[in-house]
Amino acid sequence: MSKDKEMTIWEHIYELSMRLRVVLISIFIFTVVFMVVPADFSFLENPSQLLIVYKPLVVKILDVIREQVLPKNMTLIGGEVTAGIELYLMISFAFGLICSVPVIAYEIYKYVDPALYPHERKLIYPFVISFSALFTFGALFGYFLLLPFMLWALVPFLIWVGAQPVILVTDFYGLVFISIFLSGIAFTFPVFLVLLVRAGLLRTRTLTKNRKYVYAATFILTAIITPDGGPLADAVLFLPIIVLFEAAIAIAKRYEREERPKKTCKFCDSEIEEDEIFCPRCGRCQI
Repeated sequence: MSKDKEMTIWEHIYELSMRLRVVLISIFIFTVVFMVVPADFSFLENPSQLLIVYKPLVVKILDVIREQVLPKNMTLIGGEVTAGIELYLMISFAFGLICSVPVIAYEIYKYVDPALYPHERKLIYPFVISFSALFTFGALFGYFLLLPFMLWALVPFLIWVGAQPVILVTDFYGLVFISIFLSGIAFTFPVFLVLLVRAGLLRTRTLTKNRKYVYAATFILTAIITPDGGPLADAVLFLPIIVLFEAAIAIAKRYEREERPKKTCKFCDSEIEEDEIFCPRCGRCQI
């Protein structure tokens, strides 16, 4: 559709349906790839051993996760006969969805692009790049540091109370993927903070003035994200998020200095923001 043409509601709905169709096809194709494509083609050398040697790509990924994350003294159990097939389908879909993220982002951008002003388009690329980078870093942090620490910290308590260190396979992989996702999301909140400040909806002074409340709320959120890891696991996630929070404030302050109009104090001639009522230097009222 042309950006200069005003579309009817039905044209918008039709375009949205077409873009949703592309997204669904992409998710379906990637899901099938993970379910069917073998991780190793060595079974072709001995076709009679097909069912023994053949492993789909998603199964190989699960093997790697189990070897890297699961403690050596913890055992996985099925729990239900259908647990294996359910896990196989759900995780294949999850990886298909992850691989389709670029397609989803592109279709969303192309749908909303005609309605954006030039200055709004300039914000999209820094936002997408920053969000993607922080989410990836947070997901890697959750996978390589947070998850092993949580599981390692839980095993001794099971032994102390006389329980065998076993875990349902669905609970294990559910904990893995949920923790990775929530850890990635937690690392992206500075992007939204900077975006709100740049849009003029939030002041950095408000954040710094209420820093202790922000810290407390952040610790509560990290406790929710890591419900099974105890206070040490909460601290492992809390500390890097606070570092990112302080870095976001520093970046947001730069945007405030660049974009907010300035004026001069009537009494001490220091530069203050246009909407300031009291001068931060001399404390006198400007009205």
